[in-house]
Amino acid sequence: MSTVEDMVRGRARYVDDIVLPGMLHMAVARSTYPRARITSVRGGLTHKDFPALMASEGETATDSTAGPFEPVLANDYANYYGQPISAVLGKNRYEAEDLLDSVEVEYEPLPPVTDPVKALTAPPIHSGRSDNILIRVNLGNEFKPVDFDVEISNRIVNQRISNNPIETRGIVADYHDGFLTVYSSTQSIHSMREGLSEILKFPQEKIRVLQADTGGGFGLKGGVYPEYALAAFLSMKNGKPVKWIETRSEMLMASKAGRGVVGELTMFGKRDGTISGIKGRVIVDSGAYSGGGEFATAFISRQVAGPYNIRQAYVEGLGVFTNKPLLGPYRGAGRPEAHFIIERTIDMLADEIGMDPVDVRLKNVSDMEITTPLGVKVPPARKFLEDGIRKLRYREMKNQKPGFGFFVLIPAYAPGESARIIVKGGHARVWLGGNAHGQRHELFVKRIVREELGLSEEAVTMELGDTEMTPEGVGSWGSRSAMVGGLALWEACQEIKQGIIKKYGKFTTEILLKEGGDSFVFKHVKGSMNSLGCNLATAEVDRRGQVRVTSMKSYYDVGVPLSLDTVMGQIAGGAAQGIGQTLYEELAYSPDGQLLTASIADAGVPLANQLPEYETYLAETRSELPHGAKGVGESPTIGVPIALARAIENVTGVPIRETPIRQELLVKKE
Repeated sequence: MSTVEDMVRGRARYVDDIVLPGMLHMAVARSTYPRARITSVRGGLTHKDFPALMASEGETATDSTAGPFEPVLANDYANYYGQPISAVLGKNRYEAEDLLDSVEVEYEPLPPVTDPVKALTAPPIHSGRSDNILIRVNLGNEFKPVDFDVEISNRIVNQRISNNPIETRGIVADYHDGFLTVYSSTQSIHSMREGLSEILKFPQEKIRVLQADTGGGFGLKGGVYPEYALAAFLSMKNGKPVKWIETRSEMLMASKAGRGVVGELTMFGKRDGTISGIKGRVIVDSGAYSGGGEFATAFISRQVAGPYNIRQAYVEGLGVFTNKPLLGPYRGAGRPEAHFIIERTIDMLADEIGMDPVDVRLKNVSDMEITTPLGVKVPPARKFLEDGIRKLRYREMKNQKPGFGFFVLIPAYAPGESARIIVKGGHARVWLGGNAHGQRHELFVKRIVREELGLSEEAVTMELGDTEMTPEGVGSWGSRSAMVGGLALWEACQEIKQGIIKKYGKFTTEILLKEGGDSFVFKHVKGSMNSLGCNLATAEVDRRGQVRVTSMKSYYDVGVPLSLDTVMGQIAGGAAQGIGQTLYEELAYSPDGQLLTASIADAGVPLANQLPEYETYLAETRSELPHGAKGVGESPTIGVPIALARAIENVTGVPIRETPIRQELLVKKE
């Protein structure tokens, strides 16, 4: 794979750089309505030509058979603005875009449902259903509140936001001689292979997926999309390679979005800061079809108690259909939403009883491992929180009105991960089941191989994902790669070692270089790999409501940092995205379901001059894994919005119950 230096200098080979002989280019005609009956479609490839349904694959995959599942091309009804309706092919991208004018679609517009709360009582958007509820979960036990002095009720909203990787989605599909080869910008070659196999009804063993250099993912590129299936089908139909590269406007209107959660929480507390219990409801904007909301609803609801030793908790989770694209993961994928609900409510409780919010948090953590009433295992938290308060200098900074956030990170370690290493000709080549899309996995790969096999880092190369080299695998998301990908590589190194010892009676690097080796391992992981983190933020807000983040501090337990540069880079990048969620990256819709933020200029991402200097402190509490690593990639997206929202609330006096925080909310009245 290309190094970061290659990417920065323009030497990487992204999907759009791949050119194959005879290649055709695909463009997609999309719905101009958020909800409408399609009375006719003329031109291009339509649902009648390819009557397939999407598969649920990737980070938020579900085994649900409830449906309804999204058709690859809309049939009878369009259910979100930008939904694919027809596909055309051209000799180049410009010709394909021009051919979209030949597609004619007739609609009968219908009233859309865009508000997830109103969706609970609105007429169902899908015929044959009695309501818009995709899934309902109940966690914890219903209880009658006792032993409390204060009751706080809160509604917290995380609006939908956009992932916005620099490189949009893209695919090249090449079918010939009975085999389908796919090049893609992806976080999981295996999800891509499995999803295409299911949609196309084509054997997995006849599909090879290769990852191109990938310019960011953040959850957006973890699964399969209609356009991927279309490109593959059209290549199989025409016998020529087909390329599709997403435009930025397509990404904003039609790709899976993150967040989109309304949390309603009632907290019962005592005047000394003890939280007696919580009752809540989590409403998840699942979008128009099954395939993302099922996982998110249960996962978010399970975390609403945060890292706290709360004796009683009951949460109802509701995933609802709306006329929007499917819900997908965005860095954190449920963890930021849940913690924003509990942490903002703790701040409210602290204000009500006149107690410092940090002291309320200290009052409700344990010095032992606990399992919350909602089912989350939390490591011993008291000492970590005390250390975090001290290291981040919260009490010394009280005059700057800081915000503080505390959380437990649940990494996506299950079911494990795969790795392959081939040592040949004095060089080691490594493949991981979850490959990199900007995180610099090659740094921890080189360290593990050096420590376990004695090879110099210059003699180790990390390769791009390839299903031919790793027949099984999961993907890169959920703060998992160094933990479970690193573990699988560690196991593969042990297997090579043992092979040398069995043959020669001992292991030396010299014997390995002479003998060579080849090991593929899928390592299953069980247990709890959860870890703790906290953030502190300060901010200034001018009279026009513009926010300047003046400081951002982090204290995270990362276990053994296999690459300190990677850890620090993950924290810096994640903090930028946490600031982005808090202030900028909203996907806003009009009441009639039209996308208002159809370009980055409309919503925005934080610019370099809008980001503060970071202070980062690490707790290195070794995990139970042999290499000692823990997760970190999503920690900033959990802790930063909590801390920053509170800091803005502190300096403005404006209650913050929703992100992104719109500037007009903060404008100072004359």
